[in-house]
Amino acid sequence: MITPRISDLVGITGKIAPIHFAESWDNVGLQLGDPVAPVSRLMVALDPGRPAVEAAIEARCQLLVTHHPFIFSPLKKITAADETGRLTILALKHDLAIISMHTNLDIAQGGVNDLLAGRLGIQGAQPLKITGGEEYAKMVLFAPRGFEEKLLAALSPFIPLIGNYRDCSYQSEGTGRFTPLAGAKPFVGEVGAGHAEPESRLELLIMKDRIGAAVTAMKGAHPYEEPAYDLYPVLNQGAPRGLGRIGTLAAPVTAACFAKEVRERLGAAGVRLVGDPERQVKKVAVCGGAGVSLLHDAARKGADILVTGDVKYHEAREAEALGVALLDAGHFATERLMVQGLGAQLREFLAARRFEAEIVEYQGEQEPFTFW
Repeated sequence: MITPRISDLVGITGKIAPIHFAESWDNVGLQLGDPVAPVSRLMVALDPGRPAVEAAIEARCQLLVTHHPFIFSPLKKITAADETGRLTILALKHDLAIISMHTNLDIAQGGVNDLLAGRLGIQGAQPLKITGGEEYAKMVLFAPRGFEEKLLAALSPFIPLIGNYRDCSYQSEGTGRFTPLAGAKPFVGEVGAGHAEPESRLELLIMKDRIGAAVTAMKGAHPYEEPAYDLYPVLNQGAPRGLGRIGTLAAPVTAACFAKEVRERLGAAGVRLVGDPERQVKKVAVCGGAGVSLLHDAARKGADILVTGDVKYHEAREAEALGVALLDAGHFATERLMVQGLGAQLREFLAARRFEAEIVEYQGEQEPFTFW
């Protein structure tokens, strides 16, 4: 087993929720810390506030992974005069790095909204608002036997998911032939002499908009001075990605019964329902956090109800006018399940790459509102 570095966790979190998925206004990825620092223990939390930072330090973690960004707006200064500055100084003092996964985790397959839809029993969930879709290229590369795993590991961040499968590739065997010329520094063979080397041919899809980074990573892991590889355009396209999810319940229920079930399944302190409590709901839209901006998308797609948080008065009136029921289950309750969900994904990715690091799921966060 290998102790990962911060940069390895940046790659893994970027595989789970690619940074380019994030909305243009968002700030995700490594927020604070040294990319080459080792990580033996890391903590997953919803918020990068003082409770989580102090808990991570107390637990002797080198990394804190959060949903909400630690740094959202550009910082002009870092001083102890404000809370962000104080937490920055505290984290740096204790060598605690911070990675944030925000709208990219909302959009990603298996992210916040898939977790929320799954918890609420929504079947056949699809993105509510399409924000993009993957285009692919095909990479074919050749390498001496024994270097396949190293190359595939380097390229893993650029290989798209295919349904519920990751790191898909094809390998075949053959013979590579070449003659090193003067000035060459061959990994195998001798200058001026023809050489035949048993090689593997690796074929894989890569994300089209990350071709440059993928080639750089491949060359960095390849033992040859001049790796042989090909890039082909393909017509394959990935499934559309987007914000929120929409699907159906196994059977219709009243809005009142559904609201009660949502409260229980999310462990919410309370929920607020807009619309007729006796209305039958079957087609359900969800968006963790503050997702009422997707109300019109939910209406266009025929949702009976939208489950989200942070609903304001005039937004409730708008839902009434659109004829869509609205359930405010709270920002905290609709997103905190990412702690357990992301923790499980990180363990799986670390194990697949033979990295050894303990993952702590922070349980100390509380709903900021008190319901009377």
